[in-house]
Amino acid sequence: MTQRCGFVAIVGAPNAGKSTLLNRLLGAKLAIVTPKPQTTRRRMLGIVVEGETQIILVDTPGIFAPRRRLDRAMVGAAWTGAVEADLVMMLIDARRPIDGDARIVLDGLGRHRRPAIAVLNKVDAIEKKDLLPLAAHLDQTGLFQAVMMISALSGDGVEDLKRHLAAAMPEGPWHFPEDQLTDLSERLIAAEITRERLFLELRQELPYASAVETTGWQDQADGSVRIEQTVHVERDGQKAIMVGKGGRQLKRIGALARAEMERSFSRRVHLFLFVRVTEGWAESRQHLAALGLEDEP
Repeated sequence: MTQRCGFVAIVGAPNAGKSTLLNRLLGAKLAIVTPKPQTTRRRMLGIVVEGETQIILVDTPGIFAPRRRLDRAMVGAAWTGAVEADLVMMLIDARRPIDGDARIVLDGLGRHRRPAIAVLNKVDAIEKKDLLPLAAHLDQTGLFQAVMMISALSGDGVEDLKRHLAAAMPEGPWHFPEDQLTDLSERLIAAEITRERLFLELRQELPYASAVETTGWQDQADGSVRIEQTVHVERDGQKAIMVGKGGRQLKRIGALARAEMERSFSRRVHLFLFVRVTEGWAESRQHLAALGLEDEP
């Protein structure tokens, strides 16, 4: 059989379920998932094999109206992933009307005019009769080759979606080995695991004001790994909250992140977290570059 290989960019408004869908298609946890919007900050590749087809999924940050340099870098990463892909898959939370951030995505698709499909997610949480008008509206935009319905959380419809994506990929050799799941380095995966714990354990805006950088990685003779990470925050008060009384908050975050890393890397992990006040990191091109985010010139 002829090999196929292509790129599929997953775009959508924040919290539409893009990372959950990526993990479901991969059959493994790669992208961090939290209940909070705008969790994904960088593009990452997830590599799926369906028969003789390799589908390279590009998980992008949610698209929204940006304010900070960090926001612009995130939205820029999303559109870069979209315009370079063979197919754009717009994921839509079926429980929400098409307005606000979703409208921004639709307008962007209209400008870029890439081959695209619309995927209604979380359809298990809404009556079927309410889905039909939404699907009809998306079809009438003329932006999409198909409109599909899934639940990324339960997996309903995901296998059909995978087959549809595979059939849409162009003929050509595979870009990655069959057993490779992502292009992310272990250092970046470790930073994402810790950042996920920040979003899950800390309240309100503090996770958005923080960033995680893996600053040290040493393989040990016994097969374990020593990982050092710096958590950047913008103010002294944020550092105090993150560290917690007697350092208990930071110890809890570190213990949970270490356990997740050990599951991901299948080895013992010695994790050391340090919190540093880096004023204005979210507006600094240098710091965004160090964190793997490309900013506009």
